[in-house]
Parts: sequence; structure tokens; C-alpha cells
Amino acid sequence: MQTIDNQPILKQMNEVGHVPVIKRQKKLFLEKGESDFDTKRYFYFILNGKIKISQINFETSKEQTLYLLSGGDMFDVAALLDGQGSDYLIEVLEPSEVVEVPIEDVQELLRSEPSFQRFFFPYIAKQLRSMEELAVDLSLYDVYQRLVRLFARYVDDNSRNPKLKIIENLSHEELASMVGSVRKVVNRALQKLKRDGIIDLSRKQIKLLDLQKLLDKIEF
Repeated sequence: MQTIDNQPILKQMNEVGHVPVIKRQKKLFLEKGESDFDTKRYFYFILNGKIKISQINFETSKEQTLYLLSGGDMFDVAALLDGQGSDYLIEVLEPSEVVEVPIEDVQELLRSEPSFQRFFFPYIAKQLRSMEELAVDLSLYDVYQRLVRLFARYVDDNSRNPKLKIIENLSHEELASMVGSVRKVVNRALQKLKRDGIIDLSRKQIKLLDLQKLLDKIEF
């Protein structure tokens, strides 16, 4: 398990002599399926695990995943900036640990602490690019191409054998919500990727077999 001191931004804020408001923090252990987050009152730093931020149309039951967050991520950035809670659905996908901090304390850090600003603004840029990519994918590409592009974004190529990270054990339903489709259509796209020798599928795992073949499939 990771500790607060293993998280760069929290470690910085906890150092002796730094802003004292970060001391008002609470470490939470969350089980799969939990969804009770108060983003009007608190800001959350993820230590480990996997948390989904999504929107759903309750009339059609269609869900769109907006962000898939893991260790090192934080939320809700929009609520932090505008002071309003969001109507996102927030769901824990696997056992997770988060640090809960009163939102006014984090707002004070953002106003007054340069070390937090240096971490926060690049993170905002990362989230904006993620939403931009999602909008482009949904507008311009079919489901097969959306899936190819999704996999390419989640490749961990820091080892000799590149592999998928974070999404490698998602259900087909969860993958469908990430690419704006339904399970049946995503299943067909996954089977095509398997036939092309790009991935291997097991019951609860997607294994990347050939990164170059995957990249060659990307349309621009």
C-alpha cells in the first residue's frame, strides 16, 4: 500500500514549515462500488486504486466515462475552481485509497503555494487534453478506431515489453462507456484486434501483443 509520503504533492505539502492547512486531511479506504463523495466540501487525492468519473443518461441508461483516475490523480478539479459541486457519477472500480482534504484548504494552497501551483496547472492541462481527445474521438472516428486510440493512450512503454496500464482489466462494458458505445459493438472491435494479432483476450485481462501493429492502425 502507498502512503501519503509516497505522493509527491502531498509529501511537499506535509513538509515541516509548509502551509498548515494541509494537516486537515483524512485517509479513506474505499471498497469497489462505493460512490459517496462530497465534492462540494472536499477535494480528493488518489493514492492507489481506480476511480471512474462519468455521466449517464438515465432514460437510455447510456453511460460515458469522462475520466479514469488512478494513483497520483485528484478530483474534483472543476468544483475546486468554481466552488460548485458537480453532478458527475463517481464510482470506485477497485479497492482504493484516497486522501480527503477540505476544499477551502486546497483553494488556499492554490492561491498561496507556488509548489502546489507548479503541480496543479500541468495537471489541469492534462485533463483538458484528455477531454479534447475524447471529443475528437466521439466526433470523428468509428468504435474500432476509438478503441485503438484508447489503447494507444494507455500503453506503458517503460519496459522491454510494452503493456496496457489501468484499462487492462476493465470489463467490456466499462470499455464501451469509455469509447461511447455498447458492449456488443466493442466486443466486435476487440475480436478484430485479436484477429489482427494486436491483443490477446482472456476472461478478465487484455494483453498487448504488438505495440507497433497497434500504432499502425491509428488514423490521423
